[in-house]
Amino acid sequence: MRLDNLRNIEKIGGKISLNDEKGYVIAVLLALVIISAVAVTYFVFFRPAPSGYSTIYLLDSQNKAVNYPEVLIANQNSTFTVPVAVINNMGSTVKYQVLVKITTDLTTLPVNTQPLDAYDFTLGNGQNWQKSAPITENQVGSYSVVFELWQHNNGAYEFTYDYCVLNIQVIS
Repeated sequence: MRLDNLRNIEKIGGKISLNDEKGYVIAVLLALVIISAVAVTYFVFFRPAPSGYSTIYLLDSQNKAVNYPEVLIANQNSTFTVPVAVINNMGSTVKYQVLVKITTDLTTLPVNTQPLDAYDFTLGNGQNWQKSAPITENQVGSYSVVFELWQHNNGAYEFTYDYCVLNIQVIS
């Protein structure tokens, strides 16, 4: 069967008067077309379903992701509110927890300090949650406010490694 196919290809090449240079070019183009067709077929019919994911993000007072507080004045202007939002794209209903922590040493995650606040909620697939989180810091220094996303699995919360960090400076 392959020999017949080769003879047919040679006949077609002879009819369109291919020389060796044209033959190589056409052979390469045909190979590219076949490889492309195989790749497209794979991605259309056999590609794996994307795995689920969760998203956490911070907003500003106008519900945009641009103007975050950066400098606070101790004991005068040391409190601000940051809207934090979570979206569930896991494919099923998930129980979440957002922990809000302040640290001066952001070297490991999850942050090894007591949370200032914890928010527990459950989201169906495709749903989102938003809450305004008040933050207060009166000690002069540089801080990282960390919003960690935890997911409930097998009876306990597990850190998802999804988090947001807001760096602030407290001055006197």
